[in-house]
Amino acid sequence: MEAIKAAWREKRPRDMAPYLHQDVTIAFPGFGAMVKGRDLLIATFVQFGDMARVIEYREFDLDVQVIGHTAVVTFRFDMVYEREKNKREHSTGRDLWVFARHDDRWLVVWRTMLDVAEEAVH
Repeated sequence: MEAIKAAWREKRPRDMAPYLHQDVTIAFPGFGAMVKGRDLLIATFVQFGDMARVIEYREFDLDVQVIGHTAVVTFRFDMVYEREKNKREHSTGRDLWVFARHDDRWLVVWRTMLDVAEEAVH
């Protein structure tokens, strides 16, 4: 999880690939849409990195549950980012990642964000 988070924070989302199952699914907040596939998940991070600049970011309430060959990682986030010059957004929520054990590696198989709230920062 730490390698995945470092890759997106350092604007290297393609470096996430070794940690993602080829059929990973992302459910967008509110489950309004889902996309399936490692390349599509990476593309969402590339797109965010191309259109936004993170000003502040912090995580808290980390929880990791491991049951057999499945692991669920959740944490709350608080982020301020800028999409356009002087247009900042404050976003909060909970990130949820599901990992499955494949051979001797943990791979992400599913991801969503819960309780996402966004508001303009003045």
